[in-house]
Amino acid sequence: MNSERLYFIDIVRAFAILMMLQGHFIDTLLSIEYRDVSSTAFKIWSYFRGITAPTFFTISGLIFTYLLLKAKEKGNEKLRIKKGIIRGFFLIGVGYLLRAPIFKWLSGKFTTYFLAVDVLQCIGLSLILVILVYIICFKKNTIFSLSTLLLGILIFLTEPLYRNLNPENIPLIFSNYISKNNGSVFRIIPWFGYVSLGAFLATLFFKNLSKNNFKLITIISFIIVGFILIFYSSYLLATISKLTDIQLFIDSASYNYLFTRFGNVLLYFALFYAFENYLKFPLVLKIGQKTLSIYVIHFIIIYGSFTGYGLNRIIGKTLNPTQAVVGAILFLFIVCFISFYYVKTNAFLYNNLRKLFDKVKS
Repeated sequence: MNSERLYFIDIVRAFAILMMLQGHFIDTLLSIEYRDVSSTAFKIWSYFRGITAPTFFTISGLIFTYLLLKAKEKGNEKLRIKKGIIRGFFLIGVGYLLRAPIFKWLSGKFTTYFLAVDVLQCIGLSLILVILVYIICFKKNTIFSLSTLLLGILIFLTEPLYRNLNPENIPLIFSNYISKNNGSVFRIIPWFGYVSLGAFLATLFFKNLSKNNFKLITIISFIIVGFILIFYSSYLLATISKLTDIQLFIDSASYNYLFTRFGNVLLYFALFYAFENYLKFPLVLKIGQKTLSIYVIHFIIIYGSFTGYGLNRIIGKTLNPTQAVVGAILFLFIVCFISFYYVKTNAFLYNNLRKLFDKVKS
């Protein structure tokens, strides 16, 4: 197996986290009067912002699964599975912690807001589910590869069936993972679909990376499949519906954002994989490796974790476009600087969680 490092993974992660930072900053602080959907600039910004989360979920599934398969090759599979489970629960815990209104609790005010599910909880649970699928597939790479592909497609295809799901007879902490009615920003479905497809891509990289012309073939394939998903997936779904007379296909085609956004993700992957050698600057790679710390810091600054006072309350939606763009650029530098030089959130919390896990296990 070719041990060549996939630098484009860190490059994609860096791009996705920076896009997320500017997206959250501008969306939180841009004045309502400038959110003109007829404006070309605003439409372009909104479109690319909509691709950020799919990119992040897909690359998370790719990198985790690739490392899992590499660990199996080296005989460290059990350790990687253990780390993956710890990592999953760690992300879930951090996701809830960031929403915990500690000062409100100290004053006797309690709400269910902190139980709302966001990106970290979804990614954490998705990693655990990838491990579960891997085990169910008897740890066989080929079966696992096919299963993750079919699972991702199935989750996307059946989105109309759970789009407005609102379970009332299960605890809120669980229903928030499948319903947005209580303030959840992300749900495990359909977002696990992107992680599952990322896991499928990881199996392709693991199996074929050492083959001649794999990089060129992969880039071309990503471009072709990406364009098909963006421009023709709705047509294909509608055609299948006509041929099979199954309503689900036309329902999926009429609100087809999942397949099209995955097509955009593939184009991103093709772009960054093609120019990997020209983009692997140490700073870019470092940003890609510090995504959790960056996410935590930005969340505290913008949304006021723990205190309830962030930029969303201090400034609010008051900035004009120029102020928002300049502010977003400064925000990127400040958050990355803090993450690089002053905070080790990931290592500190993760290491302590591992120690706690080992104590419980023993």
